[in-house]
Amino acid sequence: MSGHNKWSTIKHKKGRADAARGKLFTKLIRELTVATREGGKEAEGNARLRSAINAARGANMPNDTIDRAIKRGAGELDGESYEEIVYEGYGQAGVAFLVETMTTNRNRTVAEVRHIFTKYGGELGSSGSVAWMFEQKGYIEVAVEGVDFDALFEAAVEAGAEDVEPGDECFEVTCEFTDLHEVSKGLEGAGFNLLNAKPIRVATNPIQVEGSRAEHTLKLMGLLDDLDDVQNVWTNAEISEEEMERLSQ
Repeated sequence: MSGHNKWSTIKHKKGRADAARGKLFTKLIRELTVATREGGKEAEGNARLRSAINAARGANMPNDTIDRAIKRGAGELDGESYEEIVYEGYGQAGVAFLVETMTTNRNRTVAEVRHIFTKYGGELGSSGSVAWMFEQKGYIEVAVEGVDFDALFEAAVEAGAEDVEPGDECFEVTCEFTDLHEVSKGLEGAGFNLLNAKPIRVATNPIQVEGSRAEHTLKLMGLLDDLDDVQNVWTNAEISEEEMERLSQ
């Protein structure tokens, strides 16, 4: 799962550099609301909502904020109605991008996404032009404090996970997307503290980029991610740790 780890590293570094807590909360609230609208307010029977709650708690979102978002999704409180749209496009050197959005105005969102692609030498593609290069997986972050890796690995595999890797700030567990809920429950039942649990997109054939192409890729990713309507940005670009360190200086 090296492709995901590289993207995770990019996201973490970007987060430390410039992501505002309020913007993160806005994205999490939208996910809580839509997850509730699509699957109901009972987290036990709604894997997407359970993942959204785990992510919100991992970001230290207050419980009353989580509860209000769920009530909006259930129609118990007034709120905006979001439409989920995925945009596909290319950057330099054939680097593919998937841009997941939630919006109340699709015309505004597509115009903003297209503008960024065009401005930085990319191109917004048609539906299906890029999606086939990615597969959806489940991704779980487990707190490292007091955790024995072998015990975690054994519990994760028993719960249905595919792999466990040590990260800079947590253990990273991956599984089939359809198994995310069961693996999360299994790890919680085994006593592990889950920091996050969510679906991710993993590139099936990553492209190694470096130099100006790596810099361009990071710039494009950051600008897309900063758009208010964008929830997630995924790419098949793979950037080495050495290149990341060079670009961060």
